[in-house]
Amino acid sequence: MLCALIMAGGKGTRFWPLSTEEKPKQFLNLIGEDTMIQMTVNRIKPIVPIERIFVCTGAKYINLVKEQLPEILEKNIIIEPEGRNTAPGIALSAFIIKRYFKDANMIVMPSDHLINNEEKFRNIVKRANRFLEINKQAIITLGMKTHRPETGYGYIKYTNILKSNGFDIFKVDKFVEKPDEEKAKKYLQDSSYLWNGGIFLWKASNIINEIKKYSVKTYEAIHGIEVVEDSFLQQLINNKYHETEAISIDYAVLEKSCNVYVIPSEIGWDDIGTWKSVERYKKKDINDNILDGNARVIDSKSNIAFNNGSHDRNR
Repeated sequence: MLCALIMAGGKGTRFWPLSTEEKPKQFLNLIGEDTMIQMTVNRIKPIVPIERIFVCTGAKYINLVKEQLPEILEKNIIIEPEGRNTAPGIALSAFIIKRYFKDANMIVMPSDHLINNEEKFRNIVKRANRFLEINKQAIITLGMKTHRPETGYGYIKYTNILKSNGFDIFKVDKFVEKPDEEKAKKYLQDSSYLWNGGIFLWKASNIINEIKKYSVKTYEAIHGIEVVEDSFLQQLINNKYHETEAISIDYAVLEKSCNVYVIPSEIGWDDIGTWKSVERYKKKDINDNILDGNARVIDSKSNIAFNNGSHDRNR
């Protein structure tokens, strides 16, 4: 049984002033009519029913989640008392998902990424899910085909190929930090390097075991979630979450586990993380300006102007 976890606790500081701590980028419609988090939910809904879609977010964003995703069940909104990076958030969410769906597989997705070929993405997810049913201790990540010497992304290097139901899946050799430009150019020429898109699949029970093995402090802090009564669940989280280890899932588990696999994916993926990434998808005028909403420029070139308000000064 596949469940989806959408990570939506980020503050989107690289998109200031459009993205603010009060309303970060996942709740903005940067590309298209829907907000980034709405696009993410709509992308996975055809293969994961809404009752098995979970959102992990900060306490201050609960109302935004409810407003933009009214279909999401309230119990499926997982509340972090404070931001402590992805490993604690994923551990917390895995414990909660396992409470409701004991034998669940999970797909973990950022809330603010773009995927243009959504049907191909869903087909890859379905294949990965079938692989997990046979290989229950596997950790799977989607590695994105590289198109430019990108210095803003982490990379995945893979080695041995396996065949599974007619598609290729590779053993991960290592995860690579964001490179300088020279290294990024080398990675681009080497087909064994992929962008790390931050999309993962695993069994909920397996990632909990991996957290217990490699991030003991986090496991010890919140494993009481397995037995606490529903009425005391959030109280336990609020009281114990600060004791977790503030670390990414990559550092905490993925770089240490022996069972990490990658599926090379050509799905039109992009991390909408900077103004430069928005520029790739917005229409430009003859002077390379991007105008969104009630905005105008005078004698200017290569600007991005957003205005969600009114052009009338008297309003």
